[in-house]
Amino acid sequence: MTALAASKEKARTAATEGLIEVRLASISYLADQVTLLEFQPLDGQCLPDYASGAHLDLHLPNGMTRQYSLATPFSGESYVIGVKRDPASRGGSTFIHDHLRVGHQLSISSPRNHFPLHSGREHAVLFAGGIGITPIWCMISELETAGRSWELHYAVRERRDVAFARKLAAAGLRARIYLSGDGPPVLDMSSVIDVAPPGSHFYCCGPEPMLVAFKSACSGIPVANVHFEHFSATVVASQDTGFKIIAKRTGKEVIVPPGGTILEALNAAGVETASSCKQGVCGACETVVIDGTPDHRDVILSDAEKASNKTMMICCSGAKSPSLVLDI
Repeated sequence: MTALAASKEKARTAATEGLIEVRLASISYLADQVTLLEFQPLDGQCLPDYASGAHLDLHLPNGMTRQYSLATPFSGESYVIGVKRDPASRGGSTFIHDHLRVGHQLSISSPRNHFPLHSGREHAVLFAGGIGITPIWCMISELETAGRSWELHYAVRERRDVAFARKLAAAGLRARIYLSGDGPPVLDMSSVIDVAPPGSHFYCCGPEPMLVAFKSACSGIPVANVHFEHFSATVVASQDTGFKIIAKRTGKEVIVPPGGTILEALNAAGVETASSCKQGVCGACETVVIDGTPDHRDVILSDAEKASNKTMMICCSGAKSPSLVLDI
């Protein structure tokens, strides 16, 4: 297959899967081991709009698909993400830092948002840890444009790890940076939350220990005022003893074996469904539940949404009932 034919085939595949073909337009330094990548659409395509807190799937040339938060508000002309090199990751960030160059063409998904900024005028208290600053920075930009009140508490190990350093310095006391170095964390979330104005909304994106501390500190806050996003799955995928899936629209019935997932079983039966992270963190595989009781293992749905059993993430969740009827 010629290079031109391969390019056309890739474009056809991307269109079939609802992906967007983009070109890496620029790479810039953001912090130690962190780069900003800007993607522009090919052939003058119009990019879908998004609000702050959104993320997209980046389909890498090595076959990996990874999720990254959008770091800047929607411009209509490009998407910008921040990527931190993480030697302990599954290889996506290392590939990006070592192999992607300006001019490379890739496929991306349309943005999805499970971490939206509340639309009211209430004060926003934002917590970020490490690369978790990317969706938070997008929120800050939106808050500034709207003239809304906000404050940021940003925890990193060293000064060199601070992203958007100059812009945060210009924000003065509204942006407070906490350096932990090799010592214990110095950010006391409970103290910050206790003195926040009544009705404030609280946001957090960072590593799992930070999210655990955040949830604990917000235990007395109304659930509607607490917002957070996980980097990765925190619950082991369902390992049930087996159950039946009835795909209502396609008319297929499949058995999910012990240790398997609904997504794997459906794909093996020829039922193609949208998916990406396969960990229950991106929301690409969210599916309507018609009947049955899911065993929810994702980190996206709220407790109320899980209790309603209206939808589920089929990449990681299982069944508490002998069978599930899904709108697939």
